[in-house]
This record gives sequence, C-alpha cells and structure tokens, in this order.
Amino acid sequence: MASSDIRKIFDTSSNNTINLGIGEPDFTTPKHIIEAAKRALDEGKTHYTPNNGIYELREEISKKLKMDYNLDIHPENIIITCGASEGLMLSLMSVVDRGDEVIITDPAFLSYRNLIQLCEGRPVPVKLEEDFSLDIEKVKESITDRTKCIVINTPGNPTGKVMSKEEIKGISDIAEDYNLIVISDEVYDKIIYHKKHHSPMEYTDNCIVVNGFSKTYAMTGWRIGYLYVSENLNSRLNIVDHMIKIHQYSFACATSFAQYGALAALRGDQSCIYEMVREFRRRRDLVVKGLKDVFKLHPPEGAFYIFPNTEEYGTGEEVVKRLMENGILVVPGVAFGKGGLYHIRLSYATKYELLEKAVEIIKETFLGGM
Repeated sequence: MASSDIRKIFDTSSNNTINLGIGEPDFTTPKHIIEAAKRALDEGKTHYTPNNGIYELREEISKKLKMDYNLDIHPENIIITCGASEGLMLSLMSVVDRGDEVIITDPAFLSYRNLIQLCEGRPVPVKLEEDFSLDIEKVKESITDRTKCIVINTPGNPTGKVMSKEEIKGISDIAEDYNLIVISDEVYDKIIYHKKHHSPMEYTDNCIVVNGFSKTYAMTGWRIGYLYVSENLNSRLNIVDHMIKIHQYSFACATSFAQYGALAALRGDQSCIYEMVREFRRRRDLVVKGLKDVFKLHPPEGAFYIFPNTEEYGTGEEVVKRLMENGILVVPGVAFGKGGLYHIRLSYATKYELLEKAVEIIKETFLGGM
C-alpha cells in the first residue's frame, strides 16, 4: 500500500502556508461533550468496555437512527469503533476474501482502495459522470462472478456530491438482484446544504453502514465511530460476530471515556451541528463564488470539499505544484483515482479569513496575467 497522498501534503505544510488539504473541521469539540468525557474520567470510567461498546451508546444510536431515518436497528447490531476508519476496515475484512472484487466509485476516498487491497481483494472503479453522479448501468456492467460488494459514500469525499434517492435506490436494487453487500460510508450525513440524505439501508437489508462522530461533532481526535448491520444480513452471515472478533483482537474496545463523550453528543443540544453546517455553507459559498471564474466546478452539496476541474491549466498535480509555490496546499485529484487526474480537492474546513486569502492567491496565480 502506498502512503496517503493527503498525509504527504499535510507533512509538507508550514506556518506560512494555507492548508486546504486536510479534511478536518477546524472547530473545537462542543463543550458539553468535553465535559461529559471529563466526568467519565473523574468517575473512574477508565477501564475496558464491552468489545462492541457501552450499551447506553449503542441504544442511543439505535434511537437516533429510528428518529432521523426511521430505521429499526437493534443495539446488538451496532458496534462502536475506533473511528469510522476502523468501521470501514471491519466491514471489508468481514466480507472480502482473497480475489473478491469490490466496486468503488472513481474518484473515491482513497482508503477504500487500500483497505480492499489489504483484504487481498481487487478494487473495481466505476468512473463518475461529469457532474459526479453515478451511472447505475455502469455499475451493473462492472459486476462479475467475483463481485462481493459495492462501497458508496454520500455525501462524497472528494466531490461533495450527495447521491440522489434514485441513485441510492438503484444501488440497493443491484444489491438485491445480484446478492451483493453495500457498504455505505455516511460520515458526512449531517453536513448537507440543500438536499436530503438517503441511505441504502432504507431499501435493502444487504447493507452495512459506517458512521462516526468526527465530522458531525468536530471530534476527529477522539477516534470514535460506529457501524450497524441489518438484522436480516446478520442472521444470514453472522457478520456482527465476525466483526467483533476482528475488533476484539485488534483494538479490544473504543476508548471508554470517548464513548461517554459520544453519548453526550447524541443526547445533548444538537444546535452545535446546525451552527457548524451554517458556517460550512458560508465558506462553501465564498469558495464557489471566488473560484467559478478560475475553474470549471460543481458547487458541493454536502461535506466540506470542492473538486474543481483543472484541465485548462494542466493536470491536478501540476496545479498543486503551482499553488504550493504560492503558499496554498491542496490535494491532487488523482490521489482519489484516475478519474481525478484533472482535478484538485480543496477542503474549506478552515477559517473564513484564510479562505478569503487563499481564494485571492488562487485567482492571482491563474488569472493574474489576464
């Protein structure tokens, strides 16, 4: 496996550069969540928890899924993980065997490809359309007798695209028709601007959903996430038990006091989410307005990334080099797949004032001589 190109960008940053490469909210974790973790420490909740996480947290997630998406997920089919990254790893390791094929989009979050290869599977990329929508017929054409599952991500990293109800239903129908498992990465499900989030779990039992607290509640360093599986899929494949065994021997459990912080996040005032999303939208609007005359782009519908087309100026890697020379760090689109060759990914999860400055530098870099 190659090292993450995003991490390489991060490692080259300095105090004099504006880093638009890392997908991490710049907000501090809301105070009530921090206080809950402090209380847990003061109360001595510093020991191992059950492998699948404290029951109160799993129960609260179950209630939240029912309230937000009308999903009936039993707490026993929920596993608390060390971030959504572990959730992705457990999902793939529990279903992918050597030689199995896994369909992913192109571009897609770079961890998918590497985790599939870690499982000795073969990633099968399906190129997204020009507007980053997914052609369901292309997915069908990519299916072979070795296809095991499909990985989707909505809202999407790096594109900011929110998959439509029709796309989600189409993927779900494929899962039913071909007996495939959909692994749905939904870590940005609360960071949506004008559209509605849809999950394949609404339409098929052949589904594993991965989510977390990092993006929604600005808890990236807490490393706390979760996954859930439909009762029907679990009863057929005993998949939760497989996941817990991998989790048990790899991580034992998610950090105890972080779980209590996550519990407070779900039970507490949710206005913190709306405030952060409102600010992300304001930043998105700034970046879209500032860069629409520089690059061909599609305004992001969710998450906090924009994925402009660089073809007028060269490959994404060439554009990255020019921007680095001017103190701006972004990620070449090819890091997310061949479909990103003529793109760059910018994260607007940073302060508004820095984004204003970055936009002006980018405009000067490419339009200054006009």
